[in-house]
Amino acid sequence: MIDKLKQARLDKLDNIFKAGIDPYPAKSTRTHNIKKALEDFDELSKSEENITISGRIRTTRVHGALTFIDLEDQSGQMQLFFRKDDIDDEKYEMLDNLDMGDFLQAEGILFTTKRGEQTLGIRDYKILTKSLLPLPEKWHGLQDEESRYRKRYLDLIMNKDTKELFIKRTEFTNHVRQFLNNSGYMEVETPVLEAIPGGADAEPFTTHHNKLDIDLYLRISLELHLKRLLVGGFEKIYEIGKVFRNEGMSTQHLQEFTMLEFYWAYADYEDLMSFVEKFYMEIIEKTFGTLEIPYQDTVLNFKAPWPRIDYREVVLKESGVDIDLYPTKEDMQKIVKEKGIKVDPKAGRGRLIDQLYKKLVRPKLIQPSFLINQPLDISPLAKKKDDDKSKVQRMQVLIAGSEIGNGFSELNDPIDQRERFEAQDKLRAEGDDEAQMMDEDFIEALEYGMPPTAGFGVGIDRLFMILTNQESIRDVVFFPTMRTKHFKLKVETGEHKVKMGEAEMKIEKKESKKKK
Repeated sequence: MIDKLKQARLDKLDNIFKAGIDPYPAKSTRTHNIKKALEDFDELSKSEENITISGRIRTTRVHGALTFIDLEDQSGQMQLFFRKDDIDDEKYEMLDNLDMGDFLQAEGILFTTKRGEQTLGIRDYKILTKSLLPLPEKWHGLQDEESRYRKRYLDLIMNKDTKELFIKRTEFTNHVRQFLNNSGYMEVETPVLEAIPGGADAEPFTTHHNKLDIDLYLRISLELHLKRLLVGGFEKIYEIGKVFRNEGMSTQHLQEFTMLEFYWAYADYEDLMSFVEKFYMEIIEKTFGTLEIPYQDTVLNFKAPWPRIDYREVVLKESGVDIDLYPTKEDMQKIVKEKGIKVDPKAGRGRLIDQLYKKLVRPKLIQPSFLINQPLDISPLAKKKDDDKSKVQRMQVLIAGSEIGNGFSELNDPIDQRERFEAQDKLRAEGDDEAQMMDEDFIEALEYGMPPTAGFGVGIDRLFMILTNQESIRDVVFFPTMRTKHFKLKVETGEHKVKMGEAEMKIEKKESKKKK
């Protein structure tokens, strides 16, 4: 079916070429986008001024010597009116070679039809792009969710809500930058490729630098390079950038995602909590016009002050486990198993506590709140509390049962930092692939002195997903990573298999061998 439709369009393309028309010109002109033309419609129609708009053809309706086309650009949609008497015969006949999906430049005079529709009466037009494949609307839109992710360009063309969602995301990110810039922060950039990944408990992706002949890692956080800049004398800095974690996928996890991290010299986690409340409230209210955000079957209220929840107390309340009574890895393994949680034998005490918390506690914490007084075992980069060295000066932002932000009074004692890296190294040697690696260069930087600092990080994708009440984090990412394979695009007339290249052919061959 698709092959026949494509061939029909190729035949029309051939007709355009034979008419001496370039269907893919480099130059185009327009005087107005469609939104502006509609906003200024009364003035422009009264003056009978010629205007030029450009966009994609969405529908075509032919009535003998009259043709109506709906043209769409990013800003909106407008009806075009072609009358044989207004343009030369050859140009009018050439309309037969246009299809939905083609790009057109249209020049004419604005007027209102008898039905009251604001319309551009065409005096001239120019083909800008001849499309060779029909849009999914031919079969009532994209029916397959996987196809929407793989072919996001079609999703954007066909689904207005998708396009508006991503426009809203850009607006949201702009508000993030504006807030931090107005608060005296400087935006910086740090390397994606690192000799030693650090700043988070995660398994990294690896790659190889051919010229230098060295193995490198894709960064798992922005933290350690940003802290080096604090050593260098910067006091308020932030970065919005991609990080990469080679771990499981879920509705809230991606291997490649956008992270915001900012660092504030001469502040601690108490200062940070007040600042973060203000930060979330302002960017949410500016983007959505309210602090009450619908999410699933509840409403999230971001108005300050947010409750501060003690880690040990909430774990005891929701799971019945007092983590202070289980001081060793073996003790914690036993109680976690008793709670019906699958235990990774390679995990240390901190990871086991974290598993207990994530399974039995965090899903119950719905309204925006701060989780504080975390045990030292799960926070290798945070300062210890002055009054209890077994706990750290850390806060986590919890929203809708998920961690949507993480901050510390940052560790700046190089001796303490070395000891914690050594403890992490031991866990790594025991098989914990997510434990952090020793970073001698970072410790050396700390030895030159880093001021007391508060640091904060949040995944932009996950936060925006919750604020827009999406089912999956992949809904707020233009091109989420997908398995390379055959997939099917469901259409009304049947199913058309779309080939994805040599990689999928190799996968298919391997799978067929396994079946044999």
